[in-house]
Amino acid sequence: MAAPLDLDLLRTFVTVIETGSLSAAAPRVGRSQSAVSMQMQRLEQAVGKQLLIRNPRSVEPNLAGENFLNYARRLLRLSDEAWANVTRPEETGSVRLGVPDDYAAFLLPPVLSRFAEEHPLVTVELVCEQSTSLVKAIDEDRVNLAIVTRGATQPLEVIRRERLIWVASPTHVAWENDPLRIALFEPGCAARMNVLDALGDADRSYRCTYSSASLLGLIAVVQAGLAVAALAACSVPSTLRIIGENEGLPPLRDLEIGIMRSPVSSSPAIDRLNDFLRRELAQIA
Repeated sequence: MAAPLDLDLLRTFVTVIETGSLSAAAPRVGRSQSAVSMQMQRLEQAVGKQLLIRNPRSVEPNLAGENFLNYARRLLRLSDEAWANVTRPEETGSVRLGVPDDYAAFLLPPVLSRFAEEHPLVTVELVCEQSTSLVKAIDEDRVNLAIVTRGATQPLEVIRRERLIWVASPTHVAWENDPLRIALFEPGCAARMNVLDALGDADRSYRCTYSSASLLGLIAVVQAGLAVAALAACSVPSTLRIIGENEGLPPLRDLEIGIMRSPVSSSPAIDRLNDFLRRELAQIA
């Protein structure tokens, strides 16, 4: 009969794969790099196969490791669910979380992954809309919580500031056009207002060539060299070039991010996600 798998080793194995290196995994599991290395050796000895390809500065799973990763995640998820069901049976249910596209795609995934590990009985339903729409969704109780960017007159506790930066196509010089061609998010959006305020203060002439709530649409316009745009630093794809004052563009104010909660929504699951998001979003570098 095969020896039972050590869940502690499995958790470290999954963390090593997700972070891409032993050194990056070490602080996540609360161990030294050498201890993580020894754990991986013990796991490979236990299963009788090599699971990792060790490169000078990174590690990656081999074919056996990729197959084993699926089982490791399932076992850990089942263990976490069993533990939570016994120790925190009140933390069940679903939470409707509203979040803009750019934060959902680039800022939120690691945060929600850690929340799922700590609270496996809570289901998070994402509603992706722009901040202006999410404020209405909170008022109408269509979402329980919403991560929003603070508008000019909107009262909101700011828990995170995100840099707003100019971007352009790496193969075009759209910033040299006069008037400046810009792509903007929809009217009412804080990023749009920041851009227009900055251009107005700098007395820079401009022409809006594209306006939409779609992040992907805005990126496509910029990639094509048709305009420049301003994006939250966390959402800038590698296909775009970061530009700024060297290209004659004015500095932009940071985006101020907070969490809104429906006044009529109340449950332990909502409480846990609200507290978790406030803590984690404030800590992200």
